[in-house]
Amino acid sequence: MTTSTSSEPSVATPLFDLQALVVAVRRRRRLWCSLALLGLLVGAALAILRPPPPAAVTKVLVAHQEDQPNDPGTLIRTDVALLQTTRIAGKALQSLDSPEKPEDFMRDYGGVGLTNNLLQIDVTGDSDAEAVARAKALADAFVADHVRRIQEAANAESTALLGQRDRMRDELAKVNKAIENGSSESGPTASADLESLFARRAELTSRITDFGQRAAEARIGTPQLIAGTQIVDAPRAVRHSLPRAAATNAAIGLVLGLVLGLVIAAVGTVVADRPVLRRDIAANLGASVIAELPRRSGRLWQRRRTRAARERLTATLARTVRGSVEPVSLLELGCARSTSVIARDLAKALAADGPVVIIDGLPGPQLARRRPKPGDPTVVSGERAAAVPHQERRVGVGSVAPGTAWTGLEDLGTQTVLVVRAGHGSAAWLHTVARQLTDLLIPVIGVVLIDPDPRDRTDGTLWDGLHTALRGHNERLARENVTGRPRTERPSWARVPDIDQEAR
Repeated sequence: MTTSTSSEPSVATPLFDLQALVVAVRRRRRLWCSLALLGLLVGAALAILRPPPPAAVTKVLVAHQEDQPNDPGTLIRTDVALLQTTRIAGKALQSLDSPEKPEDFMRDYGGVGLTNNLLQIDVTGDSDAEAVARAKALADAFVADHVRRIQEAANAESTALLGQRDRMRDELAKVNKAIENGSSESGPTASADLESLFARRAELTSRITDFGQRAAEARIGTPQLIAGTQIVDAPRAVRHSLPRAAATNAAIGLVLGLVLGLVIAAVGTVVADRPVLRRDIAANLGASVIAELPRRSGRLWQRRRTRAARERLTATLARTVRGSVEPVSLLELGCARSTSVIARDLAKALAADGPVVIIDGLPGPQLARRRPKPGDPTVVSGERAAAVPHQERRVGVGSVAPGTAWTGLEDLGTQTVLVVRAGHGSAAWLHTVARQLTDLLIPVIGVVLIDPDPRDRTDGTLWDGLHTALRGHNERLARENVTGRPRTERPSWARVPDIDQEAR
């Protein structure tokens, strides 16, 4: 393990960069927009291809003996649960003369409590007429079952009260007989017993009257509950609007698709760890971003701006190449086509100073198979680079994509400009590119960022050091001094920590 001897404070890398996540998700808008559009189309198609079955609805007013103003809805929820029972389903099927099983019929209807006393029954069927008939049968079966339960409860309560009253009458008869037998006796003791018997008779008479009144009230209240339980909204077929259903399903599909797309984009961004911001790309490559170019020409009003940016980049690279004795290469990562265009523009700009040869090290046909036009520079393959005369200026074009033959990059140029597409390479691969170029003693002049995020406001300049790879920089200078070749020195304050050391 290597320890850093630099006295500069280290900047801690945040574990979760929200800005980079938002930018990466926004750049993948094609994904989540496509999923949102797919959800919209699927929702609309389901509404058309699978329309809802014919349905009917009815409402029943349910009266409860235990109704209270502060009831939280427990009684109506009990009625909904009772509706979903085989007893009521079986009675409804009996009235319909249907051979269907109650268990199967229970899947075709449901109830919901609208208020504490209002029950709505929703039923489906093979046709509107069948759905209406099913709804009426269910409502009648529920009302009949509810009335039967009310009557049974009232009869049970009345029977219990009358039974208690009859027992009190039997006891009263015994007390009356005791009073008759005791009235013929005399004496203080007989008088006291007779007085207690009279008090007991009065108490029993009062309780007998009370039980009789309660039994009568129990039966009097039952007709009110029975009359209060009735169908208040006759069964009717529910009309379905196909445009409304399609619009509703399409809106639901759009929202679900959009949410799914955003989640997939966010998770994919976190897992892939592909830097998008120029700040992160510069930090991972150890070189500053010197220019930015869009991936495509863009709309008509954007082409002039793109052309101007391309001309500025060409002029900057031309000045760099003219001021350097060593050959300069362009190494691409995820943007071979843009790199080949930049190389051709650079060669045309340098053609005024003398012959220019482009050494094609790209794996694709962007340069090798391109039909030359009048005024285009000469393009040779990497295998024929040794045959190019030394008096001709070279511009090497290669790739640092996975699978690159690193040992062949020195033939393209001893210093390079990286042309990187934003969000293409992972952070680990960018570190690999920087490490391999450092091992080959190929300094990176700068980074040209292709397809940057238009809302990226981060700084892609490394202010704390030299914008080139530094491993073996002293050995490189020593080798140049031995060979007598000119070298370009940087001030000591412009040095940056070793990339591998920072990675460790």
